[in-house]
Amino acid sequence: MAGKKKPERADVCIIGAGASGATAAKVLTESGLRVVALEKGPWRKPESFGGDELANANRYNLWPDPILNPRTFRHSPQEDPKVELFCPVPQMVGGGTVHWTGWVPRMTVNEFKQETIYGEVDGASLKDWPITYEDLEPYYDKVEWSFGVSGQAGANKYEGPRSRDYPVPAMRPTRYAQKFHEGCAALGYNSFPTPMAMLSRPHNGRRATVQSAFVQQHGDPTGTKSTALTTFVPDAVATGRFDLRSDCYVHEITVDERGRAKSAVYQDADGDFVEQEADVFMLACGAMESARLLLLSRSVRFPNGLANGNDLVGRYLTLHEYSAAVGVFEEEMYGWAGGGYVSGSTFEFLEGSQDNGFVGGSHVAAAGVGVPLPINFTMPDQPAWGQGMKDADRELFNHSMAVGVCLHDLPQYENRLELDESVKDAWGLPVARVTHKAHTNDIQQGRWIIDKNVEILDAAGAKKSWPVYIDRITGNASHQHSTIRMGTDPRSPSSTSGARPTRWRTSTPSTAARFRPRPGSTPP
Repeated sequence: MAGKKKPERADVCIIGAGASGATAAKVLTESGLRVVALEKGPWRKPESFGGDELANANRYNLWPDPILNPRTFRHSPQEDPKVELFCPVPQMVGGGTVHWTGWVPRMTVNEFKQETIYGEVDGASLKDWPITYEDLEPYYDKVEWSFGVSGQAGANKYEGPRSRDYPVPAMRPTRYAQKFHEGCAALGYNSFPTPMAMLSRPHNGRRATVQSAFVQQHGDPTGTKSTALTTFVPDAVATGRFDLRSDCYVHEITVDERGRAKSAVYQDADGDFVEQEADVFMLACGAMESARLLLLSRSVRFPNGLANGNDLVGRYLTLHEYSAAVGVFEEEMYGWAGGGYVSGSTFEFLEGSQDNGFVGGSHVAAAGVGVPLPINFTMPDQPAWGQGMKDADRELFNHSMAVGVCLHDLPQYENRLELDESVKDAWGLPVARVTHKAHTNDIQQGRWIIDKNVEILDAAGAKKSWPVYIDRITGNASHQHSTIRMGTDPRSPSSTSGARPTRWRTSTPSTAARFRPRPGSTPP
């Protein structure tokens, strides 16, 4: 292969230096291993960020450039895909943590055993995780204490057992979080301060977080927000065993004569091809790009992509969806201080039942009107352009808040990511083609919970409130899941990563989803 001299073989090569990759790098290097990480985007310093909204929003590394790195999208295999910036994620060291709001609640005990609780759902594939909350709890604890998370143990009555409290107390609530707690209390709902990747006081040698208005969608110029860029990456670098190479785009994973991963072939910042060998490879590029890289890694042994002998790589793609109810109050809400910052949450609607006509549920939280919710700064039913929009914003924005849904859509066999050979990115590689259609259960769940959000706003004293219903999954939350399902036996149709069970009906029913609980299971 023409290009630069092949670098020294590493113990571990991690592809992607976001939340997962940086965490793995910290743990592995502190255990004595030599780690190379290959990150597609740049390695920016906190001081390089600022309050220039337009510049930050349009920088390629915060949101992918749809010309350089597009995706295509369709609702079904019968549709012609269209080029869209669907579910974009940051392209840089630190990944999505660089400009996230920092909500980090734990999963509940029951979220690990959805099939046991709900049974079969027509058109969907709920499977229990091959690990439990109890298996993960020690690692939740390690991350919270090492990373820096504020919260209040016991405030969320649905949270699983904890080894200990959060390392620092919960952040002080915003005005809209206070209103949210008032509304929940009036209705008898449990609410709690959202665990945040923020420091309410100094911890681990880091100072308390500076509460910036640019907490969401922007990098933090103070460097005080807990991100992979400001915590785990420096921890790994400090060991002297971490070689982090930014601006490196991996084209494929090669395999040896036994079919084992051998090397990562990438282009560096100069455009030269380099081959990095390692004993172990870890894909940490997010659900979409990790699956895409496996599919791009084709060979005689793996003509359909690496680890894809059962045609499951890329399938069961799920995407959180944001929507909300919006309320206007007499009091000022000061939402401009940070859309989703220091929020209040409730898990009252996290588990649905047959009685509501759907299974599953959503994390519900308070926020200022605007990002991360898809409402911008204009109230529903107000003018969306011109002087009327400006007048409505001046009159209503500082008196408004949202109670938002983070909807969990159901995994479906036909919702998937695959390669689109007809569209190439700037490096000449086939782009990711997303096929995703909302399940009836998703729409029913979203409407029911958003109606509950209206009730919370009204109970909190809103003089007017509006529902903003979900009609499809847009990927606006930038949260990607599945595509490479965990399991214990890839040959078993009943395993989490098994082949498609013959009992499934993959078309979404036009009526309410039908539920068939497994023998011995108990609906919540």
